[in-house]
Amino acid sequence: MTEHTPSRYTENVQTHLLSVQHLLDKYALLEREVLPQNMSQAERHALVNTLIHQQDLADLREHLGGLHSADIAYILEALPIEQRILVWDQVKADRDGEILIEVSDAVRESLIATMSGEELRDAAGQLDTDEIADLAPDLPQAVMHQVFTSLSVEEREQLRAAMSYAEGTVGALMDFDMVSIREDVTLEVVSRYLRRFDELPDHTDQLFVVDREEVFKGVLPLNRLVVNEPEMLVSQLMVTDTIKLHPDDKAEQAAQAFERYDLVSAPVLDEHGKLVGRMTVNTVVDYIRAESESDVLSLAGLSGEEDIFASVWKSFQNRWVWLALNLCTAFFATKVIGSFENTIEKLAALAALMPIVAGIAGNSANQTATIIVRALGVGQISPSNARRLIGKELAIAGFNGLIWGGVAGLFAYYLYQNPLLGVILTGAMLLNLLLGAAVGLLIPFTLQRMGRDPAIGSSVLLTAITDSGGFFIFLGLAAIFLVG
Repeated sequence: MTEHTPSRYTENVQTHLLSVQHLLDKYALLEREVLPQNMSQAERHALVNTLIHQQDLADLREHLGGLHSADIAYILEALPIEQRILVWDQVKADRDGEILIEVSDAVRESLIATMSGEELRDAAGQLDTDEIADLAPDLPQAVMHQVFTSLSVEEREQLRAAMSYAEGTVGALMDFDMVSIREDVTLEVVSRYLRRFDELPDHTDQLFVVDREEVFKGVLPLNRLVVNEPEMLVSQLMVTDTIKLHPDDKAEQAAQAFERYDLVSAPVLDEHGKLVGRMTVNTVVDYIRAESESDVLSLAGLSGEEDIFASVWKSFQNRWVWLALNLCTAFFATKVIGSFENTIEKLAALAALMPIVAGIAGNSANQTATIIVRALGVGQISPSNARRLIGKELAIAGFNGLIWGGVAGLFAYYLYQNPLLGVILTGAMLLNLLLGAAVGLLIPFTLQRMGRDPAIGSSVLLTAITDSGGFFIFLGLAAIFLVG
């Protein structure tokens, strides 16, 4: 697919967003001042499109025409629904597919809802087969059938292959737009072959060498093609010791390989060693960004990506589950506190100091969980080093508990002139920090063993456990040694 030429402007994308918002504000101002307020929405829309401020729309179309598809996607995500649809209507139809691929899943849903089946079919027709596979889950089945029948036999097979692999695998991310050559030809032949292309596929840093059965033999870096004599054979210059991926490999492992070895592209081979596709650095970057965003949302207990301008109901649906769980844990914490009501009545200082015990442990537990989630994500934890890592995190929690618990204990002694209260506060913080470290380790490990994202709801669960545990430990110690 030929990508739209990037914007000739050098301003930050925020500048483009402000420019578009300025044009939209002018459009809205004229609409309010010129159109009668008693007109129906349909009449207002018709009059707007035929009589007034067409120049504003023309300016908007001209500005959008000079932007890269990714910049337009960013702008669409930053606009309220009504303005987003207006901007979307001004985008040239031949760029719809590019932009739909660039926007987030949540925003893509709102754009697709405004498009007819014919528009969706045309948009999908602008894309490569691997991009169609990415878009397929959001398209109506009838549209996908029309798109599928419009493809060539080879493209249909590629689309079937791309859609057959599980999400999060190399096969689901690979593309089929690549250049392959034979090993028994000269560089001059290769150069003549390349000149037949209007342009090379994006991120082509090497050519893939295969035999007549499409079995992978190696790669020919383009720099070797350029600097060597034309009569040399590909077999003399090709690199055979190269990174090879398989469709069923995990995408996160492939991403680690790209980062570790500074790859631009890598071949994807089937179980017979045949070249079936390639993975490129732009796909890897998109995958890493999506995973990072997913981890951030998961830590907060959000079930999925959310359009910031979505309706209240949709946003509520995305957020309610973990909030409901949080409410249940809050009631449990309240029950714990209620069990020590007599203890608190005898020494009111306990109520003032309880949040310190819970808050410090919660922050420490979140630090532990974040470290573990990251280490699991990049594959740094194995059975051989897990025990050592657990011991280290517990030791850190114990050390922090002694240091900061001691500081808090001295603070409590200074405020309430009760040395035993200071000792109990120190002990409670030590024990709760150890508890927080334990659950910060246990939750990600357990979720991964269950085949779930280790980050899902970690922050919510950790806060609930350290709150309830902290209250129980602190008030329990106080009941035993101070009040009882």
